Amino acid sequence: QVQLVESGGGLVQAGGSLRLSCAASGRTFTWSTMGWFRQAPGKEREFVAAIRWSGGTTSYADSVQGRFTISRDSAKIMVYLQMNNLKPEDTAVYYCAAGPTISTVAAGKAAYWGQGTQVTVSS
Repeated sequence: QVQLVESGGGLVQAGGSLRLSCAASGRTFTWSTMGWFRQAPGKEREFVAAIRWSGGTTSYADSVQGRFTISRDSAKIMVYLQMNNLKPEDTAVYYCAAGPTISTVAAGKAAYWGQGTQVTVSS
């Protein structure tokens, strides 16, 4: 079993920044990729970004490319999502996920999910 706990969400004005954190614990050797998803009210959950634990290869959704940066801290077993130039349409619950590959995670087929953290961007 793998536990993922997100933190760092909150309320921010458009143009502002937030950094989300995801702490992983448990059988962390069972996965090699971590990612972030988001779900806005009335919308389907969508892929945001993913990172390979080994090598640090990353992947981003077009909607956040150039504004968001995913990173990891191997020693702390943490993944971060730095979000800059936030827009009202970024408002959503953000979820951390873990799985075997970037393609698997990006397709929403992650093996483990966190409980989510709310991000609200005001105009």
